[in-house]
Amino acid sequence: MAITTNLIIDQGSDFQAVIKLYSTPTEPIDLTNYTATAELRKSYESTSASGTFVVSIPQPGNGELYLTMSHSSTAVLKYGRYVYDVLISDTSTGTKTRAVEGIVTVMPRVTR
Repeated sequence: MAITTNLIIDQGSDFQAVIKLYSTPTEPIDLTNYTATAELRKSYESTSASGTFVVSIPQPGNGELYLTMSHSSTAVLKYGRYVYDVLISDTSTGTKTRAVEGIVTVMPRVTR
């Protein structure tokens, strides 16, 4: 079952979030041999993504996923509510798991 983590993105700003995955309350999931992808959409029924996060796993043994989006990518997002999820894939078995899901709120900018 995916964990729920809601995010706030400031329109026009660089965005980064670190999400840690655990197999038990104190034991991080070993993400060695995993890749991950993440998209945000205006609704669950949307046929196309409104944006894509760059997902990295810099230290697989500690269970951390880094979600990033550049300021040029966040600038084109319309302010409001979106949904997102993170799909992790075990490259050794081919197993895909939705690890994280939630709501993204894009806050409008004033300064351009």
